Amino acid sequence: MGQVKITVRKNGPLRVEDPDGLVELFDADGNKYDTVGKLAFSLCRCAASANRPFCDGSHNKIAFQAPDCVIKTV
Repeated sequence: MGQVKITVRKNGPLRVEDPDGLVELFDADGNKYDTVGKLAFSLCRCAASANRPFCDGSHNKIAFQAPDCVIKTV
């Protein structure tokens, strides 16, 4: 079983990579998005995507500037 990797792209989406294609994604109401079998997908951070929660590249069109984020390990 491979390890899931999530990459915060500068001024872009969150890139989710799962070598096994087993990541499950749900909305706030518990509805499941179809991600079965997808080895990678990107999640929108700019809120401009027409395909939210997935990225469609709109961050480039609107010149999205993400705030600096600090990741703390526990």
